Amino acid sequence: MELRPLGKTGIVVSRLGYGASPLGGEFGVIDEDEGIRSVHRAIDLGIRLFDVAPYYGRTRAETVLGRALAGRRDEVVLCSKVGRYGKDDFDFRPERILPGLEESLERLGTDHLDLVIVHDIEFRPLAPILEATIPALVRAREQGKVRAIGVSGLPLGVLERAVDGAELDFVLSYCRYTLQDRSLTDSLMPKVRRKGMGLLNAAPLAMGLLTQFDPPPWHPAPLAVVHACKAAARHCAERGADLADVALAFALANSEIDSTIVGMPTIAQVERNLKACLTPADPVLVAEIEEILAPVRGVSWPSGLPENQD
Repeated sequence: MELRPLGKTGIVVSRLGYGASPLGGEFGVIDEDEGIRSVHRAIDLGIRLFDVAPYYGRTRAETVLGRALAGRRDEVVLCSKVGRYGKDDFDFRPERILPGLEESLERLGTDHLDLVIVHDIEFRPLAPILEATIPALVRAREQGKVRAIGVSGLPLGVLERAVDGAELDFVLSYCRYTLQDRSLTDSLMPKVRRKGMGLLNAAPLAMGLLTQFDPPPWHPAPLAVVHACKAAARHCAERGADLADVALAFALANSEIDSTIVGMPTIAQVERNLKACLTPADPVLVAEIEEILAPVRGVSWPSGLPENQD
């Protein structure tokens, strides 16, 4: 497994990161014991970055991951989040996030997080997050509770404004560097790199769009995007390939991204994702998929407050 520095943080992450949201049942029923075994297998195969949040499964994902990391905490870079606790439960006030951070540490069985993320910042006005939330986390960093501070969100514009307005260590973007949408490279990626910050890419399969299966019913993508991705999946199947494998290999190939995070709550998925990490995508097939997806290239969907859209 290739390891990469996370910007100037001094923290080293694996090119492939373990997304723990499925451990909370976010994408369907899971076997917790198999989930724990998948964490152990991922560590054994060199995956170092593990990403979770209290929102995932409403604390269940943190609890399961904490059980899995018992005795192995020192082998991983552990990332969790603050500020989002339910579908519509956002609270970025210091008096909420700091106790929430302590609760996450307890569930995860650790005395510190390597990375902490202000979760989905587009759902609340940005100014208080820059003026109060992030300074509170800076104090937590000074106390040794966290090592590096970042933000996450879907709209790239609000992430750029956060990068300009606060002393952040890294940014997590999701669904914006995939076979269907490469908007991350337009301006956010160059800006992050100029500032020496780390860059994480999550949801390289676009939250289920870029797979052989139907996306979950809650998926917010426009129907045109859904239909185009289904057409790409059919084309891959006709070529004897799986769209998910191609999409993951494509995302992992970008050396400007420090780590690409994907969910893998079974041993089989861990091993399959590692194979995608080590096997370059077929350039001819990628070109054919790009042609199918061309009419919806870069098409995203609204997320958060109107003022925080791109």
